[in-house]
Amino acid sequence: MRYECGVDPEAIEAIDMHVHLEVDTCGHRALPDEFFDASAAYFRTTDRTPSIDRIAELYREAAMAAVVFTVDATTALGHRPNSIDDLVAGCQRHRDVLMPFGSVDPRQGRAAVVEARRQAEELGVRGFKFHPSVQAFDPSEETFRPLWAELEDIGLPTVFHTGQNGMGAGLPGGGGIKLKHSNPLLLDEVAADHPGLTIIMAHPSVPWQEEANSIATHKANVFIDLSGWSPRYFPESLVRLASTVLAEKLLFGTDFPLITPEKWLRNFAELPIKDEVRPLILKENAVALLGLGAAGAAAGSRS
Repeated sequence: MRYECGVDPEAIEAIDMHVHLEVDTCGHRALPDEFFDASAAYFRTTDRTPSIDRIAELYREAAMAAVVFTVDATTALGHRPNSIDDLVAGCQRHRDVLMPFGSVDPRQGRAAVVEARRQAEELGVRGFKFHPSVQAFDPSEETFRPLWAELEDIGLPTVFHTGQNGMGAGLPGGGGIKLKHSNPLLLDEVAADHPGLTIIMAHPSVPWQEEANSIATHKANVFIDLSGWSPRYFPESLVRLASTVLAEKLLFGTDFPLITPEKWLRNFAELPIKDEVRPLILKENAVALLGLGAAGAAAGSRS
């Protein structure tokens, strides 16, 4: 099964750049049970595992499209990931509203490089998702440069978790997850050395928001998605810069199913952001980044 994007930007009102598929069609969950339970308590959510079909239904009803992914943390967690092939097949069934991002385990070395190429060329994923804290790696380390070079050559965007972490929150030792791996400054080095690699720093990067603001302002290939936090809790500096230097660098994202689009949008409407900037954040920046125009769609079909 190969994904062919069918999202029509004119038919939707927004693009959610950050949606998790937490269970595959065989009932396998993306993370060990202790992390599921801890994150559910942290985010105070009940339905942690909607199916790909249910996700599509919700976003279609809301006149939105969504980027959907899972995370391969096999080495760090000793837990096999959800099937990327299964995720792609589900997104293909709902190609009018869903776009799949792939994921590989950077700690698997050459195998991760080969798998990234397979996911891009054979499956047609539209980007890749990484979670340095959950996957337990420092993205700035030399050992991972072959993977970043391969992704730069492939030409698809990458999403990296940054900042605070709901995974393992409240567990003794945070479940062994180290927050330092999600410091956005580690991505500054990657962005500088791989200028053709588009990097999306996921979430307001608390407690390193000033660093994230600086990197996104300085590096043309770096963006910020606004998922994982209710907008009412966004750092003041992020809100202030949203209407100026970061207006074309910010992307709507929820972290669904942990936060619903309805809740996020309701709180976003209360922020002091210029009216002319809101459409950029909600859709137009993502349309450009994902190449959803006619030319971009044609390029994506050749990847």
